[in-house]
Amino acid sequence: MSKVLSATRRRSPVWARWLIGIGSLLLTVSGGTLVTADVVLKSATGAIQQQSLLGGARDTTKHAEITGAKNILLVGLDTRPSWANTGELSRSDSIILMHIPADRSGAYLISLPRDSYVSIPAYDNGAQKYPGGKNKINSAFAYGSRGLTGAAAESHGFELLALTVKQLTGITPDAGAIIDFSGFTKVLQVLGKVCMYVDEDVTSIHVGHTADGKQAVPYKTDAAGLHPRKVPGVTANFYAKGNHCFTPVEALDYARQRDLLSLHDSDYGRQRHQQQLLKAILTTAVHQGLNSPTKLPGLLSAIGKTMTVDGGGISLEDWAFAMKGINPNALVTLKTNDGKFNPRTVAGIGDVEILDPTSLEMLKAARTDTMAAFVIANPTWVASS
Repeated sequence: MSKVLSATRRRSPVWARWLIGIGSLLLTVSGGTLVTADVVLKSATGAIQQQSLLGGARDTTKHAEITGAKNILLVGLDTRPSWANTGELSRSDSIILMHIPADRSGAYLISLPRDSYVSIPAYDNGAQKYPGGKNKINSAFAYGSRGLTGAAAESHGFELLALTVKQLTGITPDAGAIIDFSGFTKVLQVLGKVCMYVDEDVTSIHVGHTADGKQAVPYKTDAAGLHPRKVPGVTANFYAKGNHCFTPVEALDYARQRDLLSLHDSDYGRQRHQQQLLKAILTTAVHQGLNSPTKLPGLLSAIGKTMTVDGGGISLEDWAFAMKGINPNALVTLKTNDGKFNPRTVAGIGDVEILDPTSLEMLKAARTDTMAAFVIANPTWVASS
């Protein structure tokens, strides 16, 4: 079995769950902001790579229309350059369903834990066949892309993941996007800083400084990014509870923390902080970037270059104009399992997470466009931000 299929809870990338919402939402709110909306759209959509991702998961029984409720599958990949030499495959480290209600009153982001134990359909990508079976949901992308490279690996990996999500939720994605988080640093560099409220004291295990002020790593970790050991002579960055204006390095570092040394609730705490940072970035982008004709082109270009998109038969311009009224403040981020781990150990796979009945109800609400009612009935499932 490939290492990618049996690994448990490796370190997620800095940008994991919150990056994959920013591009879509920033494009939607940009549509009617400036007088030069047409120029804005051409600049934004022209930087985005488009290719077929949904494949057989797409609904071909009806004509694609921009009206009505929409569900977009957003995937962030955890691909490391060294893996080309080790034979490891790309994992879908972040999987988010973005639900947009028919009335365009806002948007909902539902994160599917990467260790969710699900049934993955049988699949043939033309290079290798997968017979189907139960595994972690992030294995679907790996099984779909085996034996392939480049765009073909992305397309087939995404297709099997989309088919898996469809089988799990009953949702046929209306569009999909892959996020290359390695280029996201440029987005923060264009913004310069983001300001937000830090809801708990956080100690960095990744970024610190020596006595002479040089940046250094304050803790060493194991291969999974866990069990930190203090590095003598290095002082860790510390983010105290309260209001902060982060530099790009600090913002990414803050959102990266997940060890219990840093957070009291590990992965779910990191999800909450990433969601908070996502809103802060969106708000900053709309306030500074979309109102600045000089900054906007570089901002949209930086965001566009991080994405590969399948519009599901609908042009990106139509997507942007149809959802131009969505405001970052109307973005609702939701926690599966109410932000609590629901683990099980499976022989040959390791620790997995089981989606509880209420999580499945939440996914049903996305399918039936009743998310507003679900949130009213389950207010604690909304991540604080």
